[in-house]
Amino acid sequence: MSSMSGDAKDKRKKESILDLAKYLDKPIRVKFSGGREVSGLLKGYDPLLNLVLDATTEYLRDPDDPYKLTDDTRTLGLVVCRGTAVVLICPMDGMESIPNPFIQQDS
Repeated sequence: MSSMSGDAKDKRKKESILDLAKYLDKPIRVKFSGGREVSGLLKGYDPLLNLVLDATTEYLRDPDDPYKLTDDTRTLGLVVCRGTAVVLICPMDGMESIPNPFIQQDS
Protein backbone atom coordinates (compact mmCIF):
# COMPACT_ATOMS: atom_id res chain seq x y z
CA MET A 1 0.00 0.00 0.00
CA SER A 2 2.87 2.35 0.61
CA SER A 3 3.80 2.23 -3.10
CA MET A 4 0.33 3.53 -4.01
CA SER A 5 0.69 6.50 -1.70
CA GLY A 6 4.08 7.26 -3.31
CA ASP A 7 2.44 7.33 -6.75
CA ALA A 8 -0.31 9.62 -5.46
CA LYS A 9 2.34 12.06 -4.18
CA ASP A 10 3.97 12.16 -7.62
CA LYS A 11 0.64 13.02 -9.25
CA ARG A 12 -0.05 15.80 -6.75
CA LYS A 13 3.32 17.46 -7.33
CA LYS A 14 2.79 21.21 -7.37
CA GLU A 15 3.79 23.31 -10.35
CA SER A 16 5.18 26.79 -9.89
CA ILE A 17 2.77 29.66 -10.51
CA LEU A 18 5.55 31.63 -12.21
CA ASP A 19 7.09 30.44 -15.46
CA LEU A 20 10.50 32.04 -15.11
CA ALA A 21 11.97 29.98 -17.97
CA LYS A 22 10.84 32.61 -20.47
CA TYR A 23 12.90 35.24 -18.63
CA LEU A 24 16.21 33.32 -18.60
CA ASP A 25 19.07 35.48 -19.93
CA LYS A 26 16.73 38.50 -19.98
CA PRO A 27 16.76 41.54 -17.70
CA ILE A 28 14.37 41.47 -14.73
CA ARG A 29 13.75 43.69 -11.74
CA VAL A 30 13.35 42.16 -8.29
CA LYS A 31 11.96 43.73 -5.12
CA PHE A 32 12.77 42.20 -1.75
CA SER A 33 11.16 42.35 1.67
CA GLY A 34 12.86 45.17 3.52
CA GLY A 35 12.70 47.48 0.50
CA ARG A 36 15.78 46.60 -1.56
CA GLU A 37 15.45 46.58 -5.34
CA VAL A 38 17.81 45.17 -7.95
CA SER A 39 17.85 44.50 -11.66
CA GLY A 40 19.94 42.03 -13.60
CA LEU A 41 20.00 39.17 -16.10
CA LEU A 42 18.23 36.06 -14.83
CA LYS A 43 20.72 33.20 -15.10
CA GLY A 44 18.94 30.58 -13.00
CA TYR A 45 16.20 29.82 -10.48
CA ASP A 46 14.65 26.98 -8.52
CA PRO A 47 11.12 26.11 -7.27
CA LEU A 48 11.71 28.11 -4.07
CA LEU A 49 12.35 31.27 -6.16
CA ASN A 50 16.02 31.40 -5.27
CA LEU A 51 17.42 33.46 -8.14
CA VAL A 52 20.82 33.82 -9.78
CA LEU A 53 21.27 37.26 -11.37
CA ASP A 54 24.24 38.49 -13.38
CA ALA A 55 25.29 42.08 -14.11
CA THR A 56 23.16 43.08 -11.12
CA THR A 57 22.54 46.70 -10.18
CA GLU A 58 21.07 47.74 -6.82
CA TYR A 59 18.91 50.85 -6.63
CA LEU A 60 19.83 52.72 -3.46
CA ARG A 61 17.25 54.19 -1.10
CA ASP A 62 17.04 57.66 0.36
CA PRO A 63 18.64 57.62 3.85
CA ASP A 64 15.92 59.96 5.18
CA ASP A 65 12.99 58.01 3.66
CA PRO A 66 13.67 54.26 3.38
CA TYR A 67 10.64 53.78 1.09
CA LYS A 68 11.92 56.23 -1.54
CA LEU A 69 14.49 55.22 -4.16
CA THR A 70 17.16 57.66 -5.28
CA ASP A 71 18.90 57.93 -8.65
CA ASP A 72 22.00 56.37 -7.08
CA THR A 73 22.90 52.79 -7.99
CA ARG A 74 25.70 50.39 -7.17
CA THR A 75 26.95 47.49 -9.27
CA LEU A 76 26.84 44.09 -7.54
CA GLY A 77 27.75 41.71 -10.39
CA LEU A 78 26.78 38.04 -9.95
CA VAL A 79 24.25 37.60 -7.12
CA VAL A 80 22.31 34.70 -5.56
CA CYS A 81 18.99 35.97 -4.16
CA ARG A 82 17.19 34.01 -1.47
CA GLY A 83 13.65 33.12 -2.54
CA THR A 84 12.06 33.78 0.86
CA ALA A 85 13.00 37.47 0.55
CA VAL A 86 11.62 37.93 -2.99
CA VAL A 87 8.43 40.01 -3.05
CA LEU A 88 8.13 40.93 -6.74
CA ILE A 89 9.68 39.88 -10.04
CA CYS A 90 8.96 41.85 -13.19
CA PRO A 91 10.51 41.92 -16.66
CA MET A 92 12.44 45.04 -17.59
CA ASP A 93 11.24 44.97 -21.21
CA GLY A 94 7.65 45.76 -20.26
CA MET A 95 4.62 44.02 -18.96
CA GLU A 96 1.86 42.06 -20.64
CA SER A 97 -1.66 43.37 -20.21
CA ILE A 98 -4.32 40.85 -19.21
CA PRO A 99 -8.09 41.32 -18.85
CA ASN A 100 -9.29 42.06 -15.33
CA PRO A 101 -10.66 38.76 -13.95
CA PHE A 102 -12.83 40.57 -11.40
CA ILE A 103 -14.95 42.50 -13.89
CA GLN A 104 -18.15 40.71 -14.80
CA GLN A 105 -18.54 40.26 -18.54
CA ASP A 106 -21.83 41.41 -20.09
CA SER A 107 -23.49 38.55 -21.95
